[in-house]
Amino acid sequence: MSHSPSPKLVNSVSIIQKAGLIHRVQQPEGDGPFKTAVMLHGRAGTEDVMWVFAKTLPSDWLLVAPRGVRLDPDGGFDWRPRGVAEWPPLAAFDEAVTAVTRFIHALPNLYNADPEQIYLMGFSQGAATAYATAMQQPGLVQGIAGLVGFVPGECGDLVETAGLQNLPIFMAVGTQDETVPYEQSHLCADTLRRAGADLTYGEYDTGHKLNAQGVRDLKAWWAEREGSLGNSVQ
Repeated sequence: MSHSPSPKLVNSVSIIQKAGLIHRVQQPEGDGPFKTAVMLHGRAGTEDVMWVFAKTLPSDWLLVAPRGVRLDPDGGFDWRPRGVAEWPPLAAFDEAVTAVTRFIHALPNLYNADPEQIYLMGFSQGAATAYATAMQQPGLVQGIAGLVGFVPGECGDLVETAGLQNLPIFMAVGTQDETVPYEQSHLCADTLRRAGADLTYGEYDTGHKLNAQGVRDLKAWWAEREGSLGNSVQ
């Protein structure tokens, strides 16, 4: 199987009424249902920027990248309101969680996504959105790839719930990251472990990005998901 040549921009009124978010989609050959990766961009991003990571995913997966819910003052889109808080609380992602949840629920009917095999991959703020979604919607997704991101603050009660218990998570950390500092990333990793996540943690000698080794490790993690039976989350 192989993907279509390029991800298609979807902004028609009829589909957006169902999905709620403008997005790009890359569909594999075949009838499905398809394992699916929903790719969430970072601050001031768009539905175009996450496709650099598409090469890490199995070729027979459905890939979709939605546009964030808010305009960013610097251009592009965000998943949360811009504010002064350096580490936004979980509540700041409520609008994004609602939108991403609605979007995921629409994918089986729109693109024959397998509702029991949907994963999130987020970069920076997109990773925070992915964690927030999993915490607030237990069972909705079967794993998260969080790339140089962070766990939202003030999430103590939900950390103790089943949302992240046994959930496969790949967490990539840049040791020279000035946007999400190394120390903060360590705290976030501890939060995920405390929540019982099945955490694959990787540190890379880079800034706020994924280097070549990180890409290789991410690809290996996705390959493990390809071979999974989808029953790791109870």
